[in-house]
Amino acid sequence: MPTVPDAIHPTSGVTRPLQALDWDAGQQLVIAIDTLVHGVHFPAATAPGDVGFKALAVNLSDLAAMGAAPRAAQACLTHPRDGEAEGRRWLAAFEEGLGTLAQRFGIPRVPAQTARGPLSVTVEVLGSVPRGMALCRDGAAPGDLILVTGTLGDAGLALSVDSAAMDAASSAWLQMRLARPEPRIEAGIALRGLASAAIDVSDGLVADLGHILAASGTGAHVNVDDLPLSLVLQQHLPGEHAWELALSSGDDYELCFTLPPRRLARLEDRLRDLACGFTVIGTITASGDLQCRRADGSHFRAAPGYRHFL
Repeated sequence: MPTVPDAIHPTSGVTRPLQALDWDAGQQLVIAIDTLVHGVHFPAATAPGDVGFKALAVNLSDLAAMGAAPRAAQACLTHPRDGEAEGRRWLAAFEEGLGTLAQRFGIPRVPAQTARGPLSVTVEVLGSVPRGMALCRDGAAPGDLILVTGTLGDAGLALSVDSAAMDAASSAWLQMRLARPEPRIEAGIALRGLASAAIDVSDGLVADLGHILAASGTGAHVNVDDLPLSLVLQQHLPGEHAWELALSSGDDYELCFTLPPRRLARLEDRLRDLACGFTVIGTITASGDLQCRRADGSHFRAAPGYRHFL
């Protein structure tokens, strides 16, 4: 049973293995599981539909980081009013949010298993990947490019600003980025056979890229001026504060991956029709740690990573 290197739990920072298991002659089965706890991994006021959507999305993001296609999912939760009218209403909204995302990826809807207790949600997903094509963390090599999909720092901004001080469109967009992150399944599948290493950005770029570097025995240079920032983030934070969020805040669920430069043209062809896009942000180095640099070559010091709501 081949085991993909340990992955960081996308919402709690707890280390556990993601596994690629033999399934049939041509496929491997990929399994990911995650738990979200009320007040720790989602704010107390989060709508139950958003909890359901995100509980599935963070697991699908793990599949995306391995280049796997989703096949099935199951959910278990505890609720302090389970069995009562309030608990039934919460469950119905939760399942609607989870089901909205499941339907998009052709995942059969399975009713959540429930019990009474503090509000906590666990979702497990199953996916498949052609044998030998799973993306791992230990393949980055000196000279490889470092790339990310989408934009970074938006969920961190949603958590750090008073939405009442923003225009309605910006506030709504940021809350969507936080509450309903987009799992980059199509991008992950497109990276099969191209990316040398990959991970999803759940605990902040510095922390998650650091896992690739540790597994690969390499260092990296990241050019902070090249970090992909949304217009909303640029409008509400000055440059260096925006970089800080892009490097260190969590819950973006974009993909960070490495790529030999000779494969860049093929990557452009594969990702051309995907809305997320991608950005080259740095280079893998032979040794040393992760260094973030401004355009003038000076060093930029970033916080180590996201610590959630604790």
